[in-house]
Amino acid sequence: MTPTPPSRPVALVTGATGGIGRAICQRLAHTGHDLTICARNAERLAEVADALRRHDVQVRVESADMAVEADVLRVAHAHVAAYHRLDALVLAAGVGTAGPIETVGLRRFDKQVAVNVRAPYTLVHELMPLMRATAAQDARNGAKIIAISSITGVYAEPGLAAYGASKAALGALCRSINVEASDAGVTATAVSPGYVDTDMSAWVHNRIPPEKMITAGDVAELVMSLTRLSAQTVVPELVITRAGDQLYRA
Repeated sequence: MTPTPPSRPVALVTGATGGIGRAICQRLAHTGHDLTICARNAERLAEVADALRRHDVQVRVESADMAVEADVLRVAHAHVAAYHRLDALVLAAGVGTAGPIETVGLRRFDKQVAVNVRAPYTLVHELMPLMRATAAQDARNGAKIIAISSITGVYAEPGLAAYGASKAALGALCRSINVEASDAGVTATAVSPGYVDTDMSAWVHNRIPPEKMITAGDVAELVMSLTRLSAQTVVPELVITRAGDQLYRA
């Protein structure tokens, strides 16, 4: 692959075939970002890539399972090899399990920690040198890490203890990144929405209809706003709630 010109922004998006991840990819491509995109389903990933290339951007595809460390490392190393910068690292891959604490076993808990926390940490660990170098080249905008978290990591939700714990850890990771790297122009934000109208939220349609949920487009729009902020501005967390009388519930 031809290296990206120095002036062209580049993003890496995990969970690129999901509702939120795909919407973010579409907006990034529309604004001229070259991309590395990854998800588990290779066929769906190829479909997303074909649609993104219509914006005349480069799209590198990496089929990967964020629960498998070797896959996560491969994604990071492939991006470094293909591009010479990383303006936005969007951590949109996630997995959740619902149920009371006494019914959610350690295997399911470990899977959520692996995908929702360990994989993001691994990507940040591997890609931080490239992001620092990118921020040094673009002192005005710096480089952004944007993690799609959940309101359950901020406000407890019955039946989502394991999921909420993993998302709370993701928020803590973002805060630590800001303390360590924001002076160098690398900032991190945990975007924490309530239920978003995606396949992942279909299990609650019997009590929350899709039209009452946050749209993936709205989340993507806020993510794009974060990418446009100057390097002098840090937004550690952005909580998004559904309209109604329970603003601090998922």
